[in-house]
Amino acid sequence: GPFSSSLKQAGPPVHRCAAAISCSAQSPTPTLHCGHSSGERESPVPAMRVLPLALAAAIFSGVTAILIYLTGLSSYGGAGLSEADLAALAALQGGFSKCVDANGLGLQAFGGEDYCRVVIQYPSDTVSKWTDPKTGESEGLAFEFNLCEAVASWEQVRNSTTILTKEYIDALPNGWEEYAWRRINKGILLNKCKNRTLCMEKLSLVLPDTSPYVPQQFGSCAVVGNSGDLLKTKFGDEIDSYDVVIRENGAPVQNYTEYVGEKSTFRLLNRGSAKALDKVVELDETKKEALIVKTTIHDVMNKMIRELPITNPVYLMLGTSFGSSAKGTGLKALEFALSICDSVDMYGFTVDPGYKEWTRYFSESRKGHTPLHGRAYYQMMECLGLVKIHSPMRGDPGRVVKWLPTKDIIEAARVASEKLLKRPGAGSVDPLRTCTMIKKRKNGKAPNRSGLRDAATNHLRYMKGATRYPLERSAGGGYLCMINDR
Repeated sequence: GPFSSSLKQAGPPVHRCAAAISCSAQSPTPTLHCGHSSGERESPVPAMRVLPLALAAAIFSGVTAILIYLTGLSSYGGAGLSEADLAALAALQGGFSKCVDANGLGLQAFGGEDYCRVVIQYPSDTVSKWTDPKTGESEGLAFEFNLCEAVASWEQVRNSTTILTKEYIDALPNGWEEYAWRRINKGILLNKCKNRTLCMEKLSLVLPDTSPYVPQQFGSCAVVGNSGDLLKTKFGDEIDSYDVVIRENGAPVQNYTEYVGEKSTFRLLNRGSAKALDKVVELDETKKEALIVKTTIHDVMNKMIRELPITNPVYLMLGTSFGSSAKGTGLKALEFALSICDSVDMYGFTVDPGYKEWTRYFSESRKGHTPLHGRAYYQMMECLGLVKIHSPMRGDPGRVVKWLPTKDIIEAARVASEKLLKRPGAGSVDPLRTCTMIKKRKNGKAPNRSGLRDAATNHLRYMKGATRYPLERSAGGGYLCMINDR
């Protein structure tokens, strides 16, 4: 995927002396380090005790700036980044590495001269149990992540809608002919929706005119996975204390409430669970749970919605592509949560050491996929301030994520990353500059946004009333923005 790749083995430490900036939990001030690019912790440059303090500080500052410039210049060439941009990326890499070391339960992160890239390494005695069914190769113990891609893409998620709507399809160039049929099971048989009435009939039950949710509509959100680890800690009351609880597929709460809670606001569904919609709706006794389908609409789903009938809201998810390595329902649930919530906490994901097999708290184990990569990816998300992990080994609800890079560092690194990646509107204070397409809504089609919490209202004001949608089939983070026709 664009954020990471598996490394078969970590190479030997390569000595270097370059500008590696890190931040302290007590002070965000960058400090110069010189050491090894992997395999060893970097150590501070010895203090220049023979010089007066002021002169030493001046020389130190000058050398830091020069090294940042030279190292950044060699890595990023003509990317157009300023020294401040390079310092922000270096600070993020350094702080991120410290965060992984402090919170990863044995994981270590190593950076290098490319400030965007880090390697998250498992201990050498970790036993890799998962094998690729296509190649027969065991999963590696080291994974490379692109922090620039991550901070830029996840920040866009936090400012976009992730629900497929009619206005989105209508606004796309040839939206019905080129896109709509792809969201219908066996849609290829529909001749690219040349009969739009037929396609609309198949989509109508899951296709609202405009998005029912906006960024920051909800405060605290818990995303609850299905791992058997949930049975090791009684998180039930804690989970129910969140404003919103998001569950996955066919995970029940009955008989497990002391471990997983009973509140359920949203449920993310994969293809198999969506086809068993009649059984899924029985899991929530309130019948108010909104069901978010991450794949396509099936005729069998439409039939159940109409004939049972199913009164729960049912929507199709529209989302950012994070590559083939990150398509699981758990990650899509986190993506959805980040698009509507102020803060996101995750429970029931296999994130503690000692993995043997994928487990589920309510049934027998099933074959999983790249579990070591998954654990490393979620640790990356925590150390970028996107989520907070809760697990049997991290059961204290008051746990503080140590060495988490400050919001200022993450924000500055995001701006630098967008410039580096040449994202639309990079560095602009105008949110509409991020839009690769802007379309006006017709009169009377503006969504009703009354009764929203202040944070959501402020976000809409910042976005100038626009709804931003990710262009799923567009590389490089394209966005469609729908604005009101004043």
